[in-house]
Amino acid sequence: MKPEQTYQDLKELAEKLGVNVSEQNLRSTGIKVKSGLCKVKGKNILIIDKNISFQDKNEILASCLSKMPYEDIFIVPALRKHLDSYHP
Repeated sequence: MKPEQTYQDLKELAEKLGVNVSEQNLRSTGIKVKSGLCKVKGKNILIIDKNISFQDKNEILASCLSKMPYEDIFIVPALRKHLDSYHP
């Protein structure tokens, strides 16, 4: 799969899991900030630096989503294998 397609598929899975994915320019904050999952007013939000590569975005998304219960959701086999590789 192309990194751009993987990113779109991971974002769709995040939506199904109730995680809002938000791309932000984290470099403009003036402080060192990393992409990651947070909870705001009871809702899961995954904030991703929009200036990083698709490969890095995919790694952040897959790492986060692999810890969630996605087993009962249909996912294309290549993406499921990618997510499963993040399980300890």
